[in-house]
Amino acid sequence: MLDGLIFDVDGTLWDSTDLVAKAWNYVLETETTLPANITGELLKTLFGKPMDEICLKIFKGIPVSEHPHLGDICFQKENQLLYQDPVPLYPQILETFQELSTRCPLFIVSNCQKGYIEALLDTTPLKPYVTGHLCYGDTNCQKDVTIRRLMEQYGLKKVFYVGDTQGDADACNKADVPFILADYGFGNVPDPAYRIREPKELLTLPIWK
Repeated sequence: MLDGLIFDVDGTLWDSTDLVAKAWNYVLETETTLPANITGELLKTLFGKPMDEICLKIFKGIPVSEHPHLGDICFQKENQLLYQDPVPLYPQILETFQELSTRCPLFIVSNCQKGYIEALLDTTPLKPYVTGHLCYGDTNCQKDVTIRRLMEQYGLKKVFYVGDTQGDADACNKADVPFILADYGFGNVPDPAYRIREPKELLTLPIWK
């Protein structure tokens, strides 16, 4: 019997890349001399990575010592815009969460900043169906460590992680957690434990047997 399902956010529950690009371009334009040319498509190749790695790409040419400050401004702007212009969930996510929550507890772990998962839960109907969450901003650790910390916090022994990138799969491998690939998301993984083409397929996987 499963103790829970843990979900990634970006590329798994929604696509916020265009809104996040808007936030980062605002900061590039107002706080740096770099061109404000970040696109949603670029961010799809970066989402899932730790924030320090993303900052290395976005703030290339700016001293690394300045990255944390600029990143914090970007993250604050992201969270602000998420409330001003909420991002829709992918189709089927709400209905799937409603059904899944009757079978086992649902959790979220992401390589995002503090406030980002809270914005997701505050601006979508998912909050009643999510038992707990943890992120990079909470732990300042790689995703595999964050997954294990959430499992320890809630006493979870048997879980699956649902994500959409190779980085997610690598974290699950390190955390010794089976990985389910959301094939509709941003990345591709050659050998996940399971692969879903749409969210509702989670309801019919053999994990429930």
